[in-house]
Amino acid sequence: MALEIERKFLVKGDAYKDAAFNHSHIAQGYICSHPTVRVRIRDQKGYLTIKGGSHDNGLSRYEFETEIPFVDALAMMRLCEPGIVEKTRWLVKANDGHIVEVDEFHADNEGLVVAEIELKEPEEAIDLPPFIGKEVTGERKYYNSHLRKYPFCMWDKETGE
Repeated sequence: MALEIERKFLVKGDAYKDAAFNHSHIAQGYICSHPTVRVRIRDQKGYLTIKGGSHDNGLSRYEFETEIPFVDALAMMRLCEPGIVEKTRWLVKANDGHIVEVDEFHADNEGLVVAEIELKEPEEAIDLPPFIGKEVTGERKYYNSHLRKYPFCMWDKETGE
């Protein structure tokens, strides 16, 4: 089984853009939220992903992802629940070799920027780049499936809820 272990952080500023070695546009929809069944289009490629519930206070969960034909992904997007999540994903190599995936959200989630770092072990040490802010691992409101239903534009900017 594929166990995804990742930590999630808010991002300060936009220095990640200059540090990035690659970026791509992502649009993703959700066929089902529990368990999560997601269709993703990343540039001109399609993916189908199934994610289980979170464990270890949001640090890990089972994830199964497979590439699907682009035309199938386009067709499957029409089957998704309302609320497509759109973002630009910036890839930054950290000093310790980890890849930091920075998601700059668009549309109803404009203004939200979140970084994820995948780990091999839950206690694995990471050297965080200077643009990394508050850790939000396990905070459901930052899950893409949640942002689909409760986008950033609806949050109270004082309370963050």
